[in-house]
Amino acid sequence: MEVDYIENYNGLDENLVRLYNFDKKEANKFKKLLEETVIHKKQKLNLAEVDFIESRNCNLIFGLFKSDEGILTKDNENFFCILTLEGFKKMVRLIEPFCKKETRGHQYLYDVDTPTDLLFCPSATAY
Repeated sequence: MEVDYIENYNGLDENLVRLYNFDKKEANKFKKLLEETVIHKKQKLNLAEVDFIESRNCNLIFGLFKSDEGILTKDNENFFCILTLEGFKKMVRLIEPFCKKETRGHQYLYDVDTPTDLLFCPSATAY
């Protein structure tokens, strides 16, 4: 699994942080990590510390907040995905189909109106 940042990917000043290039085994590992760290322990999840995720040009940290804010950054290198507990539970539900079978589909992992979206995309390659 890899994580990267794509600035202005569609010419409309919209950006993507992508989790991509993974199989159902890695999707399962990621889902369990989100559940254990963020949902159950209520701790931050720093992807730079996860051995099976390779950072291409950015780092992504997941953390709980009182409102769903989506992905925020100050430097386009360090990104913070801050959602409510319910927002993370929904994210886990969106990841589940990728844990059951190999697919070429993709899924946005939250629905918050911010300039940067979070894309879960198993079959994508480097941009």
